Amino acid sequence: MSKQFEVVVIGAGPGGYVSAIRAAQMGFKTAIIEGHKMGGECLNYGCIPSKALISTGHLIDRVQEGEKYGLMFEKFHVDLGKLIDWKAGIVKSLTGGVSQLLKANGVTVFHGTGQFEGVNGNFKKIKVVTSVDSYDGTKLEAKTDEVIEAERVIIATGSFSAEFPHLKINDTSVLGSKQALDVKKIPKRIVVIGGGVIGLELGSFYTKLGTELEVVEAASELLVGTDRECVDVVQKRLKKNGVQIHLETLVTKIEEKGAGKTIVHTEKKDGTKGTIECDWALLTVGRRPRTANLGLDKIGVKLGDRGFILVNNRLETNVAGVYAIGDVIGGMMLAHKASKEGLVCVESFKNPNTTMDIRALPWAIFVDPEIAGVGHTEESARAAGWDPVIGKCPFAANGRALTTGESAGFVKLIADRKTDRLLGAHLVGAEVSNLVQEVAMAIELGATSEDVARTVHAHPTLPETIMEAAESVHGMAVHFFEKRMR
Repeated sequence: MSKQFEVVVIGAGPGGYVSAIRAAQMGFKTAIIEGHKMGGECLNYGCIPSKALISTGHLIDRVQEGEKYGLMFEKFHVDLGKLIDWKAGIVKSLTGGVSQLLKANGVTVFHGTGQFEGVNGNFKKIKVVTSVDSYDGTKLEAKTDEVIEAERVIIATGSFSAEFPHLKINDTSVLGSKQALDVKKIPKRIVVIGGGVIGLELGSFYTKLGTELEVVEAASELLVGTDRECVDVVQKRLKKNGVQIHLETLVTKIEEKGAGKTIVHTEKKDGTKGTIECDWALLTVGRRPRTANLGLDKIGVKLGDRGFILVNNRLETNVAGVYAIGDVIGGMMLAHKASKEGLVCVESFKNPNTTMDIRALPWAIFVDPEIAGVGHTEESARAAGWDPVIGKCPFAANGRALTTGESAGFVKLIADRKTDRLLGAHLVGAEVSNLVQEVAMAIELGATSEDVARTVHAHPTLPETIMEAAESVHGMAVHFFEKRMR
């Protein structure tokens, strides 16, 4: 007889392993299936390793600017191989921690790829294919299989890097984000294809190593969908660092000439063609859901137009007892979103009234300087029927920002004119990935800009910019002058 569980999670990324641990904490007999590495894309190839490198990039900047602070260095050298090894150590420590947490909470772990085989009464049959570690469409050739059964199944298989028929990752002339995190030789020049989050984060890191960078983006702007004032600050920094940006431009072909020489062929919107010579190109043109080889058709799980799994506000699919969370259902592809969805999903097993109902989903982009945001933009607030009013505070008016040498950027708050309720925030500058959390909590709790303005903030600290921006909503900022227009 097959092993039976109350909950089985397919995928051990930030959504999957959190779901499994919470299910076990709530008393469910739980198993998790992972065909690659614990922690998923985020922990192994995304959030953690990229931020380790990016943080080091900021340190490189500070060292190179040391003379400004009276610090003199006779010799400076980056050992990229050693840096990559250090990054790998962090990943290993955290992935090991995930495994230990699953074990400590009594979660049974199956190493393999989970495939639905059918339904047996209230149970879903899942075959664990143990010889393959891919959900991306690779043909499965099983050596040993095991079939388990579950009353409830949570699909948390995430996403993978998108490619085009004429642009495919090959580990030599075209790298994906995964491969770019393990390069041990500093490239002289690279081309980033796609001016989105991943491309600009990794591209910015390489510029700090002295690499020449060119960005090719098909749209008319970088970081599409992000507050334009924030993007302008980042774009100016990129150009100051010598980055060449090609907007409304397509990559039509990539030629590998050998000996580390790659030719990228481009075509602008007006038909102008060009070439860029580089060591290699970084392909970052979006991500696609991992649904191939899951056997979703065998149990009738419905997909949307773009291949994402359709779910309701309890994260349940059209098939009773089958749920999906994270990148595989679309929306903002964020690790913390996946984790929250996993918690909501599991808690709904005991309380059906539990739904995914949040006011504030913060996000951060680790470019230079950082961009972060939460809630409405001015445009989306107006479209939703609010009457938005803006409050801004520049970091140049903040004592702490000046003492750290990071005074570029600002905090922008969006509130409703009539009720003063906070609706959103958009920030650009050093450490805004940390600052945005205060605004997220304020929005979630239904706070007004006056609530934030009246809350005493420690001095000298960066969060004072949030307090000043809240005062600015009413034209009452103290540490910078603004005309009272409200």
